[in-house]
Amino acid sequence: MTQVKELTLLDEEVVTVEEHKLIVFNDDVNTFDHVIQTLIEVCGHTPEQAEQCTLIIHYKGKCVVKDGSFEELKPMRDAICDRGISAEIAC
Repeated sequence: MTQVKELTLLDEEVVTVEEHKLIVFNDDVNTFDHVIQTLIEVCGHTPEQAEQCTLIIHYKGKCVVKDGSFEELKPMRDAICDRGISAEIAC
């Protein structure tokens, strides 16, 4: 006697989440240490990652420090700006 299993496939809903970028800009006001500490505390960077991003910000004028959804990045952007560092979210 052979058993037959019937599989029912369910329609999968595909959710597309638009990826955004959190960009930090260079200025002549904030110190390297302040920006590094901010990236560690706000974005969860390692000290090495934060230092590398800070060097890119200094030499290139800006750096994408985090990718994610707008909802995820907005509180980070606000916290960075609250610390006197210029940042924005871009698509």
